[in-house]
Amino acid sequence: MRIVIAPDSFKECLSATRVAFAISEGIRKVAPDAEIISIPVADGGEGTVEALVTTTSGRIIPTPTVDALNRPIQSFYGVLGDGKTAVIEMAAASGIELLSPEERNPLVTSTYGTGLLLKSAMEAGFEEIILGIGGSATNDGGAGMAQSLGFKLLDKNDNPIGPGGGSLNQLTRIERANAHPLLQKTKITVACDVQNPLLGITGATRVYGPQKGASAEMIETLEQNMSVFANVILQEIGTNFSAIPGAGAAGGLGFGLMAFCMAKIRPGFELIGELTNLEKLISEADLVFTGEGRIDSQTAFGKTISGVAQLGKKNDVPVVALAGILSGNLEPLYCNGLTSAFAIANRPMSIEESKANAAELLARASEQVVRIMIRKL
Repeated sequence: MRIVIAPDSFKECLSATRVAFAISEGIRKVAPDAEIISIPVADGGEGTVEALVTTTSGRIIPTPTVDALNRPIQSFYGVLGDGKTAVIEMAAASGIELLSPEERNPLVTSTYGTGLLLKSAMEAGFEEIILGIGGSATNDGGAGMAQSLGFKLLDKNDNPIGPGGGSLNQLTRIERANAHPLLQKTKITVACDVQNPLLGITGATRVYGPQKGASAEMIETLEQNMSVFANVILQEIGTNFSAIPGAGAAGGLGFGLMAFCMAKIRPGFELIGELTNLEKLISEADLVFTGEGRIDSQTAFGKTISGVAQLGKKNDVPVVALAGILSGNLEPLYCNGLTSAFAIANRPMSIEESKANAAELLARASEQVVRIMIRKL
């Protein structure tokens, strides 16, 4: 029996690699001779670096940067097994999980640290960079990232604008003379798991601002400021990136990467699936496990589980998903090819208890699934 394990991370709990290991432990109890192929997957958010480094036999490069409040931190980026491609996750610098709930304020949080990671990778000689942009604490349109790479974002008095989305309305012009010269030689591909534009009801601010600490009043301010920012970019660069799907990802960092770094946006799961040869592995499997911390009605739209399910359907392989929480209408996932989904809790328990015991619960759940499935394979 050949089983592929292709999960995303359980956010604030287990990395995709640890999720895959826990599932494999459960499988071994029932099918010790099974061929298990673990492919930790990510769609651009937290765990993207670990997933790609693990599956391509790459390495991690410790790198100093700053967090979303511009405080010095020790971070990292990865190098794929080819030795030529760097992979960065913005969550490792400008991520929401690096801030306490009380510190989350998109009026002041900045992507400056993400730009420093890009700068480090370019100066290390990597001319191809994959940047995952999930899990952000920011809503600055990539302004901080641009500033860290040498772009001068100036107000009407020719002073640099301040950090965060609260300062974007001060922008009147952009000076590009000191932009990092290696940007011209670097191919940056953005791994993104959402299709939101920059502005409007489905844009960066209105959809994702509240989860980053924005009040209703702040949402209005941030949206107005982002509109000013986008208009100045249009005047300065001559290209309108704001309506491109993914421009609104990570508080508009997708927009900023296209405008300042000539980056190309790709669906995170699709990109990572190609790099890990995931479809071929699934096509040769008898059973596939996937999973993430929460499966709900939005999971069918661009998330890892949906992508794995579609590959299973295409290749007529059953796909089982394990999650900490199941909620909402999962019918679109089943239509995409998911065979079944299970919450890992085996009795009533709090979210905190479930997180604390997630590895054990995953192992038990996968064991029970295989006890059922093994009779049919």
